[in-house]
Parts: sequence; structure tokens; C-alpha cells
Amino acid sequence: MNYAVTATCVIALLHFGRPVLQPIILALMLSLAVAPLIRAMALAGLSRVHATLTTLVLVCAALVAGCTLLGAQLLTLSDDLPQYRGEIVAKLKDVQSLAERQPLARFPVDLLDGEPFAAPGGGPAPGVEDPRPIPVEIREHTSATDTLTKLVAAVSGPLGEAGLVFVLLVFILLDSENLRERILRLTGQRAVGRTIKGLEDAATGVSRFFFSQFLVNLVFGAVLATLLWVLGLPHAALLGVLCALLRFVPYIGALIAASGIAVFAAASGPGWALAVYAVLLFGVLEVVLANVVEPRVYGHSSGMSPLAVIVSALFWSALWGPVGLLLSTPLTLCIVVAGRYIRALEPVSILLAEAPDASEAQRFYHRLLSGEAAAIIQDARVFLRKYTLARYCDQVLLPGVELAVADLRSDTAEAAQQQRLRATIALVTETLGQRTAPTRSHRRRVSMLNESIGAHLRHAREERLGRWQGSLEVPERSIVLCATLPTLREEFLCELLVISLREAGIDARSFVLGQTDDEARPDAEHLVSTVFVVYPVESTPEAWSDAVAALREALPDAPLVTIAPRQQADPRPVAQRVDLVLKSFEEALAFVTPVKAAGTGS
Repeated sequence: MNYAVTATCVIALLHFGRPVLQPIILALMLSLAVAPLIRAMALAGLSRVHATLTTLVLVCAALVAGCTLLGAQLLTLSDDLPQYRGEIVAKLKDVQSLAERQPLARFPVDLLDGEPFAAPGGGPAPGVEDPRPIPVEIREHTSATDTLTKLVAAVSGPLGEAGLVFVLLVFILLDSENLRERILRLTGQRAVGRTIKGLEDAATGVSRFFFSQFLVNLVFGAVLATLLWVLGLPHAALLGVLCALLRFVPYIGALIAASGIAVFAAASGPGWALAVYAVLLFGVLEVVLANVVEPRVYGHSSGMSPLAVIVSALFWSALWGPVGLLLSTPLTLCIVVAGRYIRALEPVSILLAEAPDASEAQRFYHRLLSGEAAAIIQDARVFLRKYTLARYCDQVLLPGVELAVADLRSDTAEAAQQQRLRATIALVTETLGQRTAPTRSHRRRVSMLNESIGAHLRHAREERLGRWQGSLEVPERSIVLCATLPTLREEFLCELLVISLREAGIDARSFVLGQTDDEARPDAEHLVSTVFVVYPVESTPEAWSDAVAALREALPDAPLVTIAPRQQADPRPVAQRVDLVLKSFEEALAFVTPVKAAGTGS
């Protein structure tokens, strides 16, 4: 309830405080946009004041030059408007002749509020009669006072707001350090570090976004103008500049630019070929830019999801109109960054950030609950392109499974959900070990899983490789034996270690301690190089110690190694029973890799 009241008050403040807040926020965003240029000049040796003033002069000069060139192009275009107007009339008449419905037949007249079209040289268009009499205008004498009043009204409008924003920008840039000190005083001495980090992240993110957007739109405008010029479209440079400027407006700007190019190309010559080619060219260029270039150039500069960009554009445009639409992305980006450091804004950051603040293990666990084995396997294969399966187990799979252990053991979890969790874990683990897509029969077998995951994985390997999980005609000291007591978690850890080692080319095999076999085991002690004993997670210390003692007696020449879980506080009692305690599967892989090389050499 408190959050709803606070959000309502903030929205009301933003809406009714628009005349005051809008120029301030616009000046702040512009200050962040020009901040990289100021820093570059400061690094070149200029003082802060000189770098700021030089930047402002350069920006103003660039704006004046751009407006001058744009104005000259617009004046040239205005001279050709009668010709374009006549071409539009001709094309609309063609459309009218093909249309059979009455509303479309009146379309050319309705387009200009009922006024007949004018011919290129003035007067009504050929074949169009002007039924209305010529209006008589009575003009009053305009005094100097009226002229001055209109001039003041014009200046106090958009031009006055632009001047106000510029003045605020100058003071913000010149007094930036003082403003930062005031903000730090407001947040308190204890939060100085977090506040500075938040301000730096927000400033860096907005600056990077503006620079990336400016660079992309500049290249887009130049390429589009060149291609339109090649097509023979007049005023191609003007169209390129206008399209580049419109792309600063999220989503809507590209649609307006495409519509403008279509209309202008249709009015530039006879036929529709030029208009079709121009629109197709713009569409292809926009698709390539949006789906190929921008993801690579922007990277994580926006830090917002695509849905968040659309929602922010709708929200800020509803509050502040066109200016809000233009500033929607940088404003929301600042809020997203602030949510990382301000607890009250954390929900906004979670909802709007480009990627939720969740680790790979948490995403693994969430997909595990949903039974999304295919998505887990796809992400795992991307991970395995760079790293080993042992590292994936250490960083993703094992932490994710630990999060799922509570659900597997929970009394509130339904039996169907537990079965789905276990089947998904087994499917993912065995598929990653094989590095192949599971067959349909394999899917059916996993879906009917009625034993522990570790036992299922071991039996599946025995079905493929035989009772001894491989041939016994191998070099001496080339087999790595993984032993475990018959508990759910320890059997799973044992089989997961075997799969990780086998994926790296190690001849690893598993063995359950304390189980009697009907078949006599061959005399193969000389084949074992190392024995990994699973750390006692569920088994009792006494049973585990007795099993390790039996292993020591059966394999006196093989070192006994165990891997302590991360959450284990004191592994010293276990360390007294084995020769070595490792911390991860990756350390285990590194430990037995020289053994593999030695076995191959022998």
C-alpha cells in the first residue's frame, strides 16, 4: 500500500511539475551526453572550466552549422514543392480511378480539408474546378506594439524553453562538482561509496548510450543519403539528415521516417518504382541496423530490456509529451541504475533491467522447476564451448541442484513436481555427458525414472558400456575409480564426477560401496590410478569411515581423494581419512589429467 501511495505521488509530481522539471531533466541529460567530450579535453590538458566552455562552443557551432545547412536544404525544397504537389495530385487521381468505393473517391479532396489541388504554376489543378468564390480579406494595420508582442510570445515559447535549457546546461556543467558534493551530503557519510558508484554508473551508462546512438544514427543517415542519391532521389542529403534525427525517437521515429521517404519518393517522379525502391531500401537498412549493427555497437549501453524501452516510451510520452518520448530511454536507464543501490527502486530495476540480477545457477534452478531441459542443455552447450563440463558442474549445475534439493525433500512439493525435477536433472546430466541429443526412447526412460538419479545414470552407462563400464583391457593405472555410499545425493555426485571426467577423456568408472555383486570382480586393482571417495553428505561418519578403511585395504597403492562441498565448514575430520581434499570438480580434473598422460605413455 505504501508503495502504491508513493508511486502515485511521484507520478502526480512529474505530471503537474512538468514546466519546472522538464527543462531541468533535459539539461541534466544533455550534460551527461557532452560529458565524454569534456573529459577528453580535460585529459588533453585543459582545465575544467576551459574544457566545459570549449565543449559548449563546439556544440553550439555544430548546431548552428547543422541548422544552417538544414535550413538551406529546406528552402531549396520549398521551391520544388509546387512540382511535388502536382505529382502527388496525379498519383492520387490514379488511385482514385482504380478505387471503386465512395470514401476513396473523395480522398484527394478530403486530404487538404476540402481545398482543390493547385497546379504546379498556381491556380487549380487541370480538370479540377474551384467552386468557391475568392475570399476577401480585411487586414488591420499592425502596430509596432503588436509586432513586439508577437515576437515576445514566439521567444517565450519553444525558443525560450531552449534558451532556458541552455542556461541550465551551462550552470550544471560549470558547477557539476559542487552538485555532486551536495548529493553526497544528502545521502550521508555512510552511503558515500554507494552513492558515488551509482552516480558514476548512471553517468557512464547515459553517456555511452547517447554516444552509441549518435554514432549509429550518423552512419545510418550517411549511408541512407548515399543510397537514395544513387537511386536518383532528389534532396537525398536532407532526407538522410531528417531520418537520422527521427531515429532518436524510439520506434515511432523510424515509422515516421519511412512514411516521409515513401511520400517524397512518390512525389519526385512519375510512376511508383522509385517510391517502392526507396521504401524497400529504407526497410532493409533499418532491419540490418536494428538486428545486426545496434546489438553489437550498443552492447549493454542501454542496460534495459526491449519491453522496458517500449514501456518507458509510453510512460514518459504520456507524462511529458514529445520531450518525454525523446528522453524516455536515458531517464529510465537512470532509474534502473539507481535501483541497484536504492532499495526502494529495486523492484523497478528488476522489472526493467536488460537481464535480471540472477546467477546462472539460479536460472538453471528456475528452468529446472519448469522442466525446461532443452533450454538448460542449450545454455550449457554454449558454456561448454569455452569451458569444461567440470567447471560447468562447479559453477552452474551443482549450485542449481543444491537450490532444488529443498524442493525434492519438501513435504509440500507434489509428487509429480518431484518426479519432473528428478527426470529433468537426469536428462540434462546424461545428455551433457554424451554431448548428443537424447533419443525418444531415452526420453521415455527418463520420464519413467523410478530410482535415484545417480543409480539411473550408472545403470544407463552400464547398458551402453557393459557391466564394468568399459573394457578391462586397458593400461595399468589408467582407470579413475569414483566410489560412493548408497545415498541419493552422494550417488548423484559420484556419477556427475564420472561424467565430468569422462567428458575430458579420463577413463572414470563408478562403484557403490557396501553392495554385494553376484558376479565376481576380476583382479583389476593394478588398473586403478586414483580413487575419488564422495564426501559424506548424507551418510553417517561411522559408515563412511568404515567404507574408506575398506577401500584403503583393497587398493593400498591408489591415493584416496575427496571433494569437499562449498558449504562444508570444517573438512578436517574427513581429511584425516583420505590422502587429499580438493575443492571442486575442476581441481579433480586437473589432478588426474597427468595420470591420463602417464597411462597413455605406458
